[in-house]
Amino acid sequence: MQLEITQVLESVLEPNLKKNIIELGMLDRIEIDNHIVRIHLNLPHVDEDTRTALKDHCSRAVMQLGDFDVRIKMRPRDNRAWHNVKVPQGVKNVRHIVLVVSGKGGVGKSTVSTNLALALSQQGQKVGLLDCDIYGPSIPTMMGIRETPRLNEDQKLIPVEKFGIPLISSGFLIEPDKALIWRGPMIHKIVSQFLGDVLWGDLDILLVDLPPGTGDVQLSMAQSTSVRGAVLVTTPQQVAIDDVKRAYSMLETLKIPVLGIVENMAGFNVPGSNEVISMFSKGGGQKLADQYHTSLLAQIPLNPTVCTCGDEGIPIVLKEPGSLVSDAFLSAARNLCTQLEHFERDGIFSLATETKR
Repeated sequence: MQLEITQVLESVLEPNLKKNIIELGMLDRIEIDNHIVRIHLNLPHVDEDTRTALKDHCSRAVMQLGDFDVRIKMRPRDNRAWHNVKVPQGVKNVRHIVLVVSGKGGVGKSTVSTNLALALSQQGQKVGLLDCDIYGPSIPTMMGIRETPRLNEDQKLIPVEKFGIPLISSGFLIEPDKALIWRGPMIHKIVSQFLGDVLWGDLDILLVDLPPGTGDVQLSMAQSTSVRGAVLVTTPQQVAIDDVKRAYSMLETLKIPVLGIVENMAGFNVPGSNEVISMFSKGGGQKLADQYHTSLLAQIPLNPTVCTCGDEGIPIVLKEPGSLVSDAFLSAARNLCTQLEHFERDGIFSLATETKR
């Protein structure tokens, strides 16, 4: 009967991630005592509405099998137990794989990824940049890259290098202005190839720019390699913050630690000055950082020059060093390096297997 119950529970979807609870590893155990069925779930941080929905859906699913008294027990997932989880091997010669994640589009995630990579490089880190925004790759434009990667004699991809940053992008796979229409299995395959069939060389950090939301690419990345942590990108508006909460829930479900939060478009930076005018809500990034017990890596002000630099293919960190925006990205890079050091020292990376050198 346990097998039958497990099978019907595969129809129960986590409302935010749209994946079933078996696939997400939420089912701890099932206990059957005559007509009483006790289902024990281990959950990440989820709101009360989600908990209620999961209880209701689990009960209905089991009662399809008979007139059972279904009792659902829920407890928070203990992050300290991550070392008990078997995870994939990391990318050879890459010390830290860091995801850049957002809950919704339009918050400047790719801009943050590009400038953060360059700022990390300026801090002396060996950095690679992987553009996994499968459906909307924009980093080649922001980095001013027109060439495509080459294959070596072993059919391994050699990344394109620009500004000292090796780069691979899904944008290299398609012609400009053409849509990429792929289902989950194809996405999983290309993500695996980006990680395993690319000659990244020796890197301290591989930054991975993910598409917005909580879809197939995120799940494939977590299944394909050992991820050190993630940076969450948000804007001050409440709608963006709400979406970031869902992204956080996804990361916790996938057992990926949050390294910190970047609040983008945090006020308007008057061009030619250091004045910042608040245009939206204030303090959203700090509130999220406090709520999730993580660090606010930086508040990046909005400046029209950022878009201009991106269109020209010379990111603002390089085009206008010393500007308020560039200094904010450098601050984010320093704080991220500090977080990586703290996490490594405190053993928070126990989830990740050691990368083979």
